[in-house]
Amino acid sequence: MNISEIFLMSVQSIRGNRLRTLLTMLGIVVGIFSIIVIMTIITMLQKSIENGVSQLGQNTFQIQKFPAMMNGGHDAWLKYRNRKDLTLDEYNRLRGMLDAKFIGAEQWQMGQVVKFRGDETNPNISVAGITADAMKTNNWTAASGRDIRDIDVKYTNDVCDIGQDIVDKLFPNIDPVGQIIRVNNYPLKVIGVLDKQPQLFGESRDSYLVMPISTFQAIYGKLNRSINITVMSYSKNDYNSTIEAAIGYLRTIRKVEPGKDNDFDIFSNESIMSQINNITSGVRIGAMVISIIALIAAGVGIMNIMLVSVTERTREIGVRKAIGARKMSILYQFLIEAIILCVTGGFVGIVLGVGLGNLVGSFLNAQLAIPYNWVVIGFSLCILVGIVFGTYPAYKASNLDPIEALRYE
Repeated sequence: MNISEIFLMSVQSIRGNRLRTLLTMLGIVVGIFSIIVIMTIITMLQKSIENGVSQLGQNTFQIQKFPAMMNGGHDAWLKYRNRKDLTLDEYNRLRGMLDAKFIGAEQWQMGQVVKFRGDETNPNISVAGITADAMKTNNWTAASGRDIRDIDVKYTNDVCDIGQDIVDKLFPNIDPVGQIIRVNNYPLKVIGVLDKQPQLFGESRDSYLVMPISTFQAIYGKLNRSINITVMSYSKNDYNSTIEAAIGYLRTIRKVEPGKDNDFDIFSNESIMSQINNITSGVRIGAMVISIIALIAAGVGIMNIMLVSVTERTREIGVRKAIGARKMSILYQFLIEAIILCVTGGFVGIVLGVGLGNLVGSFLNAQLAIPYNWVVIGFSLCILVGIVFGTYPAYKASNLDPIEALRYE
């Protein structure tokens, strides 16, 4: 018999016992479903977070007072709070020492209200004071109008670029460029509207406004307000060396003693994703362990069912061997039956896992995703379980004595 005939016989045998087949596959479905649904949700969250934190330009890192993601609770916060603020003077000195494509600075004030004539926004606008290079390092571009320029910073011009949420709220029917708005009762001329930013978990990130950092400090003051320094290297090749150089120069500028930890932190898109991967790695491992345990239990169930099937089909096996069926044909048939059960159950588990995972993720406003690598892993595990737990029943069936099998009732 060729392999195609053996395969067809395996399928016919499985279809002849549908209830048993469904119950046997159930364990595989549960095992694969449990890992795929969790990995789908994690993939969706990671994809949304990755898009959300990718506001920095390519080959760009940021130097800031606090870590981007803080662990350790209140004590850790106190430690970082007691660090010296990064100042505009330190930024200017670093800019003179570091060789990089762009070096920008920014300061932030959250929860502000923007007013235009009789209308105003909710108190959820983030206001940033920036240097001209910060437009490049943050990947901000003006969809209309123009960017903040060096001359605006030099002469403390009362100008600003606004995000799309402010446009939607205050300028639904008119062009905002050239209009005068008020921030903290300070008049600013709108010179540009910024491109829309990627959403984070379905939430808009366009509720912000940028102005020259000199104007920002004129409004909010210079004291007790640390700046962020954003640096873009010339290329990916010199990215790491630029980070090392920036750390060395800034330690010198801030007089950090040799052997002591940096009194500032480096943030980049890559570092954030690395921390997120570290956080989710435990969940992945846990899901993998649970799924493997479930698959082993399902595999034992399959082996038991296949052994029962061998016993029930002893006379059939005897007849086939009596008319010339080889041991390998019998072995392949029962092994293929086990693999078909596992792969079919795995397919159902993957479909259910991806579907339910995306459904749950949609409630978190996460982007739709399919964990392709885990789908491949899931199918591979199914085949492995089928081979491992189907081999012994198949071996037992292939080694039945045809004379004894024909006598069996």
